[in-house]
Amino acid sequence: MPIPPPSDPDRSAARARVAAARAQHWARTQRLTAVLLGLWLATWFGTVFFARDLAHLSVFGWPLSFYLAAQGSSLIYLAVIGAYAWRMRVLDRRFARLLAEAA
Repeated sequence: MPIPPPSDPDRSAARARVAAARAQHWARTQRLTAVLLGLWLATWFGTVFFARDLAHLSVFGWPLSFYLAAQGSSLIYLAVIGAYAWRMRVLDRRFARLLAEAA
């Protein structure tokens, strides 16, 4: 029966650091996604739920509820996409730096 090679403590420590960096990156990604989806859902739901209350206000001759449903939700969705792309770029760079330090 062959004898297994002794484990390298530096290698196992590096693996632990990589695993910790991955877990941290994934947790931050999930949190960011949940917050941005919550914002988008609140915007969409708020527009629909309060449509009757907002109908008496007008923007450029259109009821505010119509304007928010037609334009505002789309603009908020684009802002959510932009914020996600910007923040994920920051998180991915931080993760790459942590991986480089662990190697």
